[in-house]
Amino acid sequence: MIVAHLDLDAFFAAVEELEDPALRAKPLVVGGDPHGRGVVSTANYEARKFGIRSAMSCAEALRRCPHAVFVRPRHTVYREYSAVVWDTVASVVPTIERAGLDEGYLDVGEVAPDFARARAVAEAVQTAVRGATSLSCSLGVGTSKVVAKVASDRRKPGGLTIVPPGREAEFLAPFDIRLLPGIGPRTEERLRGLGIATLGALAALGDGDLATLLPGKNGRMLRDRARGIDPRPLEPPSERISISHEETFERDVGDLERLHEELRRMADRLAEHLISSGRAARTVTTKVRYPDFSIRSRSTSLPVGTDDAQRIGDLACALLDRALADRAGPLRLVGVGVSGFDPYRQLALPVGADTRPRAVDARAS
Repeated sequence: MIVAHLDLDAFFAAVEELEDPALRAKPLVVGGDPHGRGVVSTANYEARKFGIRSAMSCAEALRRCPHAVFVRPRHTVYREYSAVVWDTVASVVPTIERAGLDEGYLDVGEVAPDFARARAVAEAVQTAVRGATSLSCSLGVGTSKVVAKVASDRRKPGGLTIVPPGREAEFLAPFDIRLLPGIGPRTEERLRGLGIATLGALAALGDGDLATLLPGKNGRMLRDRARGIDPRPLEPPSERISISHEETFERDVGDLERLHEELRRMADRLAEHLISSGRAARTVTTKVRYPDFSIRSRSTSLPVGTDDAQRIGDLACALLDRALADRAGPLRLVGVGVSGFDPYRQLALPVGADTRPRAVDARAS
């Protein structure tokens, strides 16, 4: 098994910097009210120099860095960027288990026969993500999830750590026990109280000591993980929750007729897929990316699903028009996606059904 763990670097903060380049090089904190009871969601690397970290109170972050810039989280925007990231990753490594908006596991062994090739695949993933979104990600590659997860945090930001077979326990040994997935605050406190502070110390526990300190299956599981033994397979979603197509232009396109043609071509392909799979989609989404790499999306939901290319194309073009009404200009990319699947085909909407698009702005908080 060759598995990679991908972690987007300071994801929320990185997206905010892309949306507003003036924030770059400033200590940036994404979180709640620093004058209230807000909590830090994430901080960029400039803010981390002051000791600011996730889950810290925003008030404490402000005390540590009075000149930090605080912005409220915009999860709709982050989900949009996340969707682009994972669509991009899937074009390089098809089998993915997403563990969150900004992290997940990749079945690199599916496309790489050995660890030498796995490095090239991981580098290709990093290049693809940066090219599609201008975001950086760190990857760890190993023989198990636990090794890959710890390795991905080794060389942030934008790093790549490969742990070859047979080196798992040696790699993990120096790390603090808090880094091991599965060790919560209470277990950590108990282990530290007995002088076990590193994964190497946990891995070295004999059966008797382990049974005393961490009785039951959980103790054996944690010791195995500290040794790099983790048989958990990847668990990709059993069914795709959306289907999309997009086009990145060699040169930015501002001609509305050309953009409509592209969307209708994509709508034809989506309709073919829906028909062949015997499904209908209730939600249509149009995505645009501007020359500065900022992303916007508009969505509309229908009362019943459709697999009709004409209807999907009409809705996609109407949503594009709404997006451009809010912000005009040439586009680097356009895309259309469908979701909200019904397990049957509904070729026509009832007479009088309200199909007017309801815009959803990806910038909305």
